[in-house]
Amino acid sequence: MALEDRTLSCRDCGGEFAFTAGEQRFYMERGLLNDPQRCPTCRATKRRERGDDQRALTTVVCASCGAQTTVPFVPRLDKPVYCNSCFVKARAATNGTEPGQSGTITATP
Repeated sequence: MALEDRTLSCRDCGGEFAFTAGEQRFYMERGLLNDPQRCPTCRATKRRERGDDQRALTTVVCASCGAQTTVPFVPRLDKPVYCNSCFVKARAATNGTEPGQSGTITATP
């Protein structure tokens, strides 16, 4: 089934916006059944009003060194959570690089 760009009408401002084939594919991959009801501008405004721009920090104990740290997500029970320095070391070991080399992904505090 070939996806084509569609034009939708925003329920808040009434303006038209494009629901691109790429966005449709994204929705399908994630199992989202309904088309977006708001244009990107109104969605961003609604998100700001709800306060979704602020991430809640969760206090956890590092699975490697035991230090107390905060992370910007709620950890799942089946995954270890690391402080920033242990995260960098674990990521480097996974990528086969030394900490600080290209290819290293660092966590945000």
